[in-house]
Amino acid sequence: MKTIIAAVDFSACSENAARYAADMAAQGGYNLLLAHVCTFPLSVTEMPVVFYNMEDLVEDARQQLDKLRDSLLTRSSGKLSVTTIVKQGDIVGELRECCFENNTYAVVMGRDEMGSFERFLIGSRTVTGIRQLPCPVIAVPPGASFKGIRNIGIACDFRDVIETLPVPEIKQMVRELKATLHVLHVSDVAGDALDARTIEESGWFQDLVGDLKPRYHFIKASAADQAIIDFADKESLDLLIIIPKQHGLISKILKHSHSSQLVLHAHVPVMAIH
Repeated sequence: MKTIIAAVDFSACSENAARYAADMAAQGGYNLLLAHVCTFPLSVTEMPVVFYNMEDLVEDARQQLDKLRDSLLTRSSGKLSVTTIVKQGDIVGELRECCFENNTYAVVMGRDEMGSFERFLIGSRTVTGIRQLPCPVIAVPPGASFKGIRNIGIACDFRDVIETLPVPEIKQMVRELKATLHVLHVSDVAGDALDARTIEESGWFQDLVGDLKPRYHFIKASAADQAIIDFADKESLDLLIIIPKQHGLISKILKHSHSSQLVLHAHVPVMAIH
């Protein structure tokens, strides 16, 4: 049986994401692993650095995870298998090990609500996880709840479709959930027609997933990230899939702070599949 890993740092956002993961696991018949990574805090103020005893941090984390596990078991009326793990080290690095150690379906992370200065210093753990974790990552916005997944959107730049499109994962998800797949392509406002490569690659896309009967949406916009967010709201998407690449639209969105709002500010959960 596959496992959903919920990354928990005991913030309100991460605990809400854990509840989302629990409800998703209960519906899909997955195991749930609550994972916390203990790290020494980074002081960003002029206050003296406080030294922490790692053993005390680990024990406190275990107690908090046990409490969260019990609440999730009650939430699922005992129908959910929940285990916990506390690790020490780099958050994304240790989550990466968890992915390899388990038959992982996805890692669920609460979208971290950092200020601009804090994000400048340590970056967004959510975006870092999307870049580096080998399993699909679901970034859950604050306050989001799992109500089933019926409308799935995928943002596609129609570039290197054959080499990069995770066809088996997309097909399995859409079929298992009996969901409607919306394919969104955002192009620059300049020009009146799609270029030859986009037309060719969209044909390959149709050949690969055409049996899912996706709905295609072609939008012209100068700000691709905001256009995708607006589309997700308009179509009432339950999940938005992105495919991180070394080049292309999504890499630009993840790389540049002015465009990272697709992951950091979307109103629906965003799932990254490599």
